[in-house]
Parts: sequence; C-alpha cells; structure tokens
Amino acid sequence: MLAAGVLGISSSLLKKVAEAGAGAVVTKSIGLEPCIGYPNPTVVNINFGLLNAMGLANPGIKAFSKDIAELKRLKIPVIVSIFASNESDFAKLAKETEKAGATALELNVSCPHIQGVSQICQDTDLLFEIIKSVKASVKIPVFTKISPNVTDISTVAKAAEDAGSDAVTAINTIRAMAIDTETGRPILSNKIGGLSGPAIRPIAVRCVYEISKVLKIPIIGCGGVSSWKDALELILAGATAVQIGTALKNGRLNIFREVVSGLKNYLEEKEYTGVKDIIGLSHKY
Repeated sequence: MLAAGVLGISSSLLKKVAEAGAGAVVTKSIGLEPCIGYPNPTVVNINFGLLNAMGLANPGIKAFSKDIAELKRLKIPVIVSIFASNESDFAKLAKETEKAGATALELNVSCPHIQGVSQICQDTDLLFEIIKSVKASVKIPVFTKISPNVTDISTVAKAAEDAGSDAVTAINTIRAMAIDTETGRPILSNKIGGLSGPAIRPIAVRCVYEISKVLKIPIIGCGGVSSWKDALELILAGATAVQIGTALKNGRLNIFREVVSGLKNYLEEKEYTGVKDIIGLSHKY
C-alpha cells in the first residue's frame, strides 16, 4: 500500500500510484476543516530518511470529498486517513468520509507533532472511545495507525482491537528533531517532527513483532520499507500487508512492482504456496 502522507493529497497523484502497481492507496490525513499546516521549513532530508513537521496540512473533508469520489474508478481500495482531537469530531468526520466513497478509514491517532493528536495513543481509554465511536458511525473497515512513541505499544494495539478496529497500522513516525550547527537553531519551524525512512525500519519490525503476539486482527506494517527484503522482514514479524512512503521521495514509483516481484520470487524459491505461509514465521523460533 501507499502510506499516508506521501503523494496522497489529490486524486491525480493517487491515480499515478495506483497505475504504478500499488495494491491499495492511503490518502494524506484529512480533517474536518482546511488546515494550512506549519510554516517552512517543514522537511529535513537526512542521510537515513526524512524528518518532517508538515502540521497535517489538508483541504478539509468537504473539498477532499470530490477527490474521493473521483477515486471510485480505481480498481484498488482507497483508504482515507482521517484525524481529529476528540471522539465526536472523529465520528462526524468518519461519516462524511464514508459518504464520500472511501473503501476504508485509517485513523491517525499518532502524528507525533500535532497537539491533541499525538497524545491519543498515550491514553488508551481515549483511544478506545474514539475507535468505538467511529465504528458505531460507519460500516466500512476501520484501521488504527498507532504510535511507537509510547511505553508499551502492545497495550495500545490491544486497546484498538478491543474497541473494534478491523486492523492496526504500525508504525507512525518517531518524534525527532534536527539542529543547524552553524546557527544553533532548530531547523524545523515546529522544532519537533516525525522521523521516517530506513532509520526506523528496525523499530517498526520490533513493534510489529511485539503486537502480533497479542492481536488477532491483521497488522499493516509501515516504516522504512525501501526494498522487497524490507517488506519481507515486516511480514515475517507478523504483518499481513505493508505500506511504503518515504522510499517514494525521489519519484521511485516502480518500488511497488519491485516489492511484489521480489516477494513472488522469494516465495517460489522457498516453495511456499503464498504470503500466508510466512506471516509471523519468525515467532516459531
């Protein structure tokens, strides 16, 4: 899948991703109202990934509904990432998104640099009530994207499952920052941002491995995937599906087909009948 936050702000970009071979697309996180996000600088390109604090800039669900409607023509699932800071707004937003034509929802309850959103995963009672309210408001599947910036991610994942989440996406970006050594100033305008890319892949693998021990619902692995072997590692840890984001930063749309081809060859060489044979395989050792 395409991960949220990358090439997901318009129907035209999402169509290109679908044509490039993605099995599903996740939009950029959308809120009830338009948001311009943080002022520049919002992205720092580092040698092992990206550090960003965009501020969840988005056109709002009313405007984005037109893009969702256009995406109905795609032959793959269109998962809309949504965010809010409270239970009632999440439920209202979920209803409007379903009405617009989304295949499924991904609840962004873990953006590390937005006040009111980053704290949700740290309060399992609040997380439970939000998911429960959203599930009562819509009929389409609901995925919950959880944060690694917590004491025990397994407890967070279990709360999501108990509340009725149909799947869990793990993980969101990791709180981080960068400082200009010439001036001594934090580079991002928000100072704190979210780290993505190859540097966080081992953390994502660990998180997927841990939560797969306690969950019965599917896990969508996300974090630092830039090759088929990276995707394979998340699947072996317990992921049923994999999302790709930062690896696309240089226009590398062919990565979706590369990953699928690599996994297919691996399964054939190992004489497995399908991906299901290797989901969570590392747990047997």
